[in-house]
Amino acid sequence: MTRLLAILALAIALPLSAQEALTGEPDVTIRQEGDRTVEEYRVNGFLYAIKVTPKSGAPYFLVAVDDDGNFVRSDQPNGLRIPSWKIFEW
Repeated sequence: MTRLLAILALAIALPLSAQEALTGEPDVTIRQEGDRTVEEYRVNGFLYAIKVTPKSGAPYFLVAVDDDGNFVRSDQPNGLRIPSWKIFEW
């Protein structure tokens, strides 16, 4: 009986720990490229946004639109819904 309870507790705890691993703060990589600073934002290895800050001028964002590495430029990131998930595809 104790063994059964231990297995049941483990079966319940594993999905909970997996959910915790999927959520959390993004990993940010900052690097200098010539006269601009590039910040890459990743969650679970998926690059979902890039912030480019030129030495002179306003910063802008490149935001992923799909899983194929396609990005769109956004000067104003307000209202963006990041990250996005594919619900259904055929």
